[in-house]
Amino acid sequence: MYTKDGNSFFIVDAHIALWDGRPENQRNIHGKQFIDCFYDYHRNLSPESEVWSYEDYLYQGGDRLMKDLFEDGYVDHAIFQPAYLGEFYYKGFGQTAEASELAKKHPDKLTYNHCFDPRNGEVGLDQLRLDAEKYNLQGVKLYTAEWHGESRGYKLTDPWAYRYLEACRELGITNIHIHKGPTIRPLDRDAFDVADVDHVATDFTDLNFIVEHCGLPRLEDFCWIATQEPNVYAGLAVAIPFIHTRPRYFAQIMGELLYWIGEDRIFFSSDYALWTPRWLIESFVDFNIPEDMTEYSQITLDQKKKILGLNAAKMYNIPVPAELQLADADETATGPRGADEVVGA
Repeated sequence: MYTKDGNSFFIVDAHIALWDGRPENQRNIHGKQFIDCFYDYHRNLSPESEVWSYEDYLYQGGDRLMKDLFEDGYVDHAIFQPAYLGEFYYKGFGQTAEASELAKKHPDKLTYNHCFDPRNGEVGLDQLRLDAEKYNLQGVKLYTAEWHGESRGYKLTDPWAYRYLEACRELGITNIHIHKGPTIRPLDRDAFDVADVDHVATDFTDLNFIVEHCGLPRLEDFCWIATQEPNVYAGLAVAIPFIHTRPRYFAQIMGELLYWIGEDRIFFSSDYALWTPRWLIESFVDFNIPEDMTEYSQITLDQKKKILGLNAAKMYNIPVPAELQLADADETATGPRGADEVVGA
């Protein structure tokens, strides 16, 4: 919980990871390129006081994660969103065993989501069914630009991807988190395009599609899709650190998201260990849209409370203390606010 000026916030960090980018786990040059790109994001978008050494960044471990999030970082609950990247790392990049065991040990604080790759065919489908039971999965994290043999990405609209989404529906895995954001070297930029989200959101209306990184740098494309698909959500991972280096750009991101989809479908995410949550939470609570950006409304206290934790808590059925809840209100209408107002005039 975070408290500022008498206001308390229930915090859900909806996108965290444990990874191992150390040289002994790097399968090839691409493993080093990937973690080096991560470190460049971390170093270039963080306040100087929050920059880690390169050696610390390669691997954190569970003890440091628990301290950074729950002792120092104000987080009440966090959700693992692992990436496998088996073409680049011998044991995989995201540490499935360590992360899942940590979540099992701290179920009140951690939820473990898993990953799948539809290019694994029937074998992968069988594994998904086993994983769903083993980890009691509520969600999965997909990397559509991940390499797989000669393939350098897939689309959610591929036939095998549909088979896996159908299996998710059958298994009760309702939350589909998808990396649709900035390219990470050496992955291909276009393999993260958001266009395929539109198609699957229409065909799987009983699944939630959380677009991590809110489609950046394709924010406009994302907004046009999400405003017409009420089961599409925006994750702020990678977007929120711009609050420090490019506050006007961050104001534009938040202004557009609030205008198009409203505060009920936006999730705070630190993307730990790309960034630690403490300074992001403090900065977001204090943040205001610059006064000269008159095309956007200010972000209200209740909107901040929803984004920082209440939205993700609702999706994942995470208990929220009564004193940190908001009074029931009508769900935010989808679609451009201004258009709604004009129609009702």
